[in-house]
Amino acid sequence: MGSKDQGGGAASSGGGGFFSSFAAGVRSWGTAVHKSVNGLLGYEGLEVINPDGGTEDAEAEALRGRWRQEDRDSYWKMMHKYIGSDVTSLVTLPVIIFEPMTMLQKMAELMEYSTWAVSVYFAYQRTWKPFNPILGETYEMVNHQGITFLAEQVSHHPPMGVAHCENEHFTYDITSKLKTKFLGNSVEVYPVGRTRVTLKKSGVVLELVPPPTKVNNLIFGRTWVDSPGEMVMTNLTTGDKVVLYFQPCGWFGAGRYEVDGYVYSAEEEPKIMMTGKWNQSMSCQPCDQEGEPLPGTELKEIWRVAPTPPNDKYQYTYFAHKINSFDTAPKKLLPSDSRLRPDRYALEKGDMSKSGSEKSRLEEQQRAEKRTREAKGEQFTPRWFNLTNEIAPTPWGDLEVYEYNGKYTEHRAAIDSSNIADDTDVTSIEFNPWQYSSSSSQ
Repeated sequence: MGSKDQGGGAASSGGGGFFSSFAAGVRSWGTAVHKSVNGLLGYEGLEVINPDGGTEDAEAEALRGRWRQEDRDSYWKMMHKYIGSDVTSLVTLPVIIFEPMTMLQKMAELMEYSTWAVSVYFAYQRTWKPFNPILGETYEMVNHQGITFLAEQVSHHPPMGVAHCENEHFTYDITSKLKTKFLGNSVEVYPVGRTRVTLKKSGVVLELVPPPTKVNNLIFGRTWVDSPGEMVMTNLTTGDKVVLYFQPCGWFGAGRYEVDGYVYSAEEEPKIMMTGKWNQSMSCQPCDQEGEPLPGTELKEIWRVAPTPPNDKYQYTYFAHKINSFDTAPKKLLPSDSRLRPDRYALEKGDMSKSGSEKSRLEEQQRAEKRTREAKGEQFTPRWFNLTNEIAPTPWGDLEVYEYNGKYTEHRAAIDSSNIADDTDVTSIEFNPWQYSSSSSQ
């Protein structure tokens, strides 16, 4: 759909990675290697992929990664029964695979660059799992390019997060409900959601549909992320659209990170060619109706990834560290904010044992909340967003749409206009997203 020629050979094979590429051309040898890995590990049907195409044989590659052998065995015994299932909130996972950030904070990473649609994938290549937010949990961010960002967890089953962001130039609204499919040593993530950006000056409304993502080598081998497929951004005001094709990673890493596509007019004529790598940079150039560069024009770089901290444990960008920092927190931070989660904060400080125990405690409190709510015959009501009657279709299922209710703007304006000094040590605020006060003390 408007992307450049994908090339031949293994690079244009399906998105299954290393073994899928073998199957396309050298199926018998690939099957033998695959069986060798499974024979070593004792798990039939478990795929191990090396995207870098290194010199290690499949058995050596399978033993790489962050897991100890006994952890792998234990995790596999627990997880194999879920193969083919949606495991978004089905199982409790160990903190060893987590990063000190929640999904609500992860949503805020879109705000790092103005070219947010593609550039955010540089952050999404991190292989650590963010914490699932507690129902009613929030995340606020200010002090970044004039932006005010607010996210709230509005549903636990299924997990749904909603966010609203704005500055003097735009408003940004997203309803996100991830859907997953566990495949044994990998998981496919389908972004069931709706993202809309409204440009304040022109009134133009943009809508984004991102590609799915696959996390490979969850238990065996080096974990890595790929997002093969189409990203479509539609100008709902004019009918223009951008269609970008994220190349699947092929044999020896062929095609990995590559993105190609076009900006189309409402008449579906290509106007601008776009090309680059989502982990490096993106460029564009005017083109003719055949998609070829116009004579006398040059390829112009429109985005390049910013320098990152060297040897960062979680591969965080400088902006990701700002997201966790209290420097981007507003005055009188909501006690439901993700920064205040004791499990997240303990992991950030390197105390994995405390992080694990706090995570279990919060999850039990959340279950106690649910029991109380059911006993009272009540429903959870989000504080900052309202459920609409709109059902939005997506490539992976229908989505209930939430909208920003404006109450946070009033709340923040009242605080900012107050002359009362706030000397509270923000790190001393107890995390409290709970609907019932009794739950927070249990």
